[in-house]
Amino acid sequence: MTKLLRVSEVSDLTGIPEATLRFWRHQGTGPKSAKLGRRVVYREVDVIAWIDAQFDDKASA
Repeated sequence: MTKLLRVSEVSDLTGIPEATLRFWRHQGTGPKSAKLGRRVVYREVDVIAWIDAQFDDKASA
């Protein structure tokens, strides 16, 4: 089973403020997320893939 992370856990993992993660979700950017009931969750593998993509994007820029 895939590990699910809450906004606060993604913030702790990445150092990105929770408010920024919420704003990115509103814009449709940032790591993939979903709502389970009333709670926003992120799959850990999606967060790690998003982090890796940030490094890939910077290398090609």
